Amino acid sequence: MTRSHTPKSLAVLLRARMHPDPLPSPPPHPPPPPAGPDPNSAASVRHWLHASASAASPPPAALDRFSDGYRSLDRGGRREVLRSLAADYDVPRARVRDLMRQYMSVASAAAAGGEEAEAVGDGEEKEGAVAALYRMERGLRDALRPRYAGFLEAMNAQPGGLKLLAVLRADLLALLGEENAPALRALDLYLKEKLITWLSPAALALHQITWDDPASLLEKIVEYEAVHPIRNLIDLKRRLGVGRRCFGYFHPAIPGEPLIFIEVALLKDMATSIQEVLWDHPPTPECEAICALFYSISSTQRINLGKFLLKRVIDMLRRDMPSVQIFATLSPIPGFMQWLLAKLASQIKLAEAESQEGDSLGGASSTFRESILLPDEEKMIHDAIEQADGKQGIELLQEVLKSSQWVKSEKLSAALKYPLMRLCARYLAREKKRGKALDAVANFHLQNGAMIERINWMADQSEKGIQQSGGIMVNYLYRLENIEEYALSYSGTGFIHSSPSLSQYLENVSKKI
Repeated sequence: MTRSHTPKSLAVLLRARMHPDPLPSPPPHPPPPPAGPDPNSAASVRHWLHASASAASPPPAALDRFSDGYRSLDRGGRREVLRSLAADYDVPRARVRDLMRQYMSVASAAAAGGEEAEAVGDGEEKEGAVAALYRMERGLRDALRPRYAGFLEAMNAQPGGLKLLAVLRADLLALLGEENAPALRALDLYLKEKLITWLSPAALALHQITWDDPASLLEKIVEYEAVHPIRNLIDLKRRLGVGRRCFGYFHPAIPGEPLIFIEVALLKDMATSIQEVLWDHPPTPECEAICALFYSISSTQRINLGKFLLKRVIDMLRRDMPSVQIFATLSPIPGFMQWLLAKLASQIKLAEAESQEGDSLGGASSTFRESILLPDEEKMIHDAIEQADGKQGIELLQEVLKSSQWVKSEKLSAALKYPLMRLCARYLAREKKRGKALDAVANFHLQNGAMIERINWMADQSEKGIQQSGGIMVNYLYRLENIEEYALSYSGTGFIHSSPSLSQYLENVSKKI
């Protein structure tokens, strides 16, 4: 069979480029910016958004007007613009569907014709089919880009544009906390991926933040501190003073705006509570410090720059303070109490089902039952609560933990100490998700090469600390000679390195009934 005998339908398809139906018209043009006294209203900003996002090459003047207008909006106006950006300038799905129909038609015809061509040795025809598919795939990739992609990339190239995008994402994250809409999530994911590229650690500058820095920067430290809120100027000055360090990553295109910062205490040993870190007076003389304790990492963009910052800071401290030999953290355990209450609720539900249905379950329920509390722990909790009303220990524990009032009772606190410490050790070292530590903070430090050194009772007695983890905090230790080994083993197998002091709590973990 010669080329002249190639099926006509396939030949036509192979010669054809992708000619989709006319592109859907862009979102309706918003009304021109108001001529009244408020040119920076949400309607005006949306006008400049349309002028920028609908153009193949966004005009710099329109980008500047959008940037200036967006900054001037209140929270409600900004959210209106973000919703419009996410929904009105998303992927053009009608065009994608049309191109996919064409692609599937050509692919099917090419497969049928290609087999026939191969049977008679017509390699030229087969190559033509492959070339046509490549052209169509390029078209599909272009069509799958959201319409706001060009706008965001053009804004990044504008002077001051990267700073505007950082502000925009901060607003977007706040909005997502209240409106978890798919279009908003898609916009956040796209913008996050772009910011990871644009904010590459190679382009960032490490700066030690001190009391002498501009007031505008210090205000941002107070605003962005996410772990232990800064109460007042005295607290801020203490955190930037003798025996303390604060380092931040900055991008040259966003001056005065920390992307992430870390707070460090220089101590004689690893601290066992955040109270002694925040309130020690006088602080440890720096010449006597042998431990650098990282007690807060705050990110303004929720981009994983922490591991790069941590390694840079360790290298800087080793160089500037050779006497410091211990690098550790005093970290919160934000998911512990949520996990424990969910575990208690599920076990109580299983126990109730067993008692109601008896043997009719055929042992199916007991497969999922476990002893959350040891016998001695259950007895101590019953003894500490005057009116137990015949309830099980796990029921009493659930009721007590739903309120933070238990910390005011010495007897109850003493009864809960060992079971909570043991269960916290289990949560950190044994509870996993996709093979990695369930706790987000634990996963962060373990993947960076740390080990779990110690858990500390009543280390954070703030309301937040009691609600999140029953007041327990954890020390992660960075052994410099083992960092790479620990990071590789955790990444490869999920193995968690821990100290002997943690093992005492893990011996009785997860005993089945």
